[in-house]
Amino acid sequence: MAARLAPRGGPGADGRRPWLLLAPLLLAPLLARPAEALVEGLYCGKRDCYEVLGVSRSASKAEIARAYRQLARRYHPDRYRPEPGDGPGGAPPSAEAFLLVATAYETLKDEETRKDYDYMLDHPEEYYSHYYHYYSRRLAPKVDVRVVILVSVCAISVFQYFSWWNSYNKAISYLATVPKYRIQATEIAREQGLLKKAKERGKNKKSKEEVRDEEENIIKNIIKSKIDIKGGYQKPRVQDLLLFQVILAPFHLCSYIAWYCRWVYNFNIKGREYGEEERLYLIRKSMKMSQSQFDSLEDHQKETFLQRELWIKENYEVYKQEQEEELKKKLANDPRWKRYRRWMKNEGPGRLTFVDD
Repeated sequence: MAARLAPRGGPGADGRRPWLLLAPLLLAPLLARPAEALVEGLYCGKRDCYEVLGVSRSASKAEIARAYRQLARRYHPDRYRPEPGDGPGGAPPSAEAFLLVATAYETLKDEETRKDYDYMLDHPEEYYSHYYHYYSRRLAPKVDVRVVILVSVCAISVFQYFSWWNSYNKAISYLATVPKYRIQATEIAREQGLLKKAKERGKNKKSKEEVRDEEENIIKNIIKSKIDIKGGYQKPRVQDLLLFQVILAPFHLCSYIAWYCRWVYNFNIKGREYGEEERLYLIRKSMKMSQSQFDSLEDHQKETFLQRELWIKENYEVYKQEQEEELKKKLANDPRWKRYRRWMKNEGPGRLTFVDD
């Protein structure tokens, strides 16, 4: 009868029940931690910071500072003076004693650190929490991260600005050496009488080198005003700097969302035809080009793209195949490419050769 009245979930009926009983016993060694208030490696270790300084837990900041100064004069190796009771010979204290005093003062002088330390004394059972608070404060950066980010962004922006101006000036200097642009700029300067002013004589007579430099600057200024350089060598703009991009990021994000919604509504829902701007956008996306790269293309190239309707995927695939075939023909007729293929066939990359070409 007793066997009949035994519960169905007894140890013999369910093999999981013994493991549930043993689980606390198995996990107890892992979860058990000493409930001591003073932990080695945190703050003053096994010593009480208040006892190290000789003050009570209700001591004020002034009392803590006064106790620290007294102990520092006593234990600092350079300021040590033997006192009665220090023993024969007046042996100076060890560096560990002074370091312990300094650690105690660093712990108690800061209000937040002192609160964490008092909490550790009152709640010794929260072992992991004490470690977290201690190392989170100790390893926290001394400088505000926001200030570091702001200074870094400003430094990068300044570097960008001067680097872009350097590239732009190099492009202008190169264009000034191209005969096509130099001749046109020289004619414009003569029509405006700028070159005559550079060669004025009299009291303000200039040397040949000064006149040459001034004429060169006049030609470069005309090229700057007449030629719109696009792409990576375009004239720097303040709004393109990283600092302004970060500031205007929310505005750009909202503008993009609004533009995308208009695109979906006009072309996906309403089914309207693409305009010229939209067609160029689709072509640029198909070519995987950035806006600056696409802007650097000539106008006749963009007109060719529009005439061939490259915004349509099938037409672009045909155009891409044609470009690849044309590139292969150019490489086949290139003498350097022929020499390279002949070398690969006869010598190969893994063999030594003394052929100069």
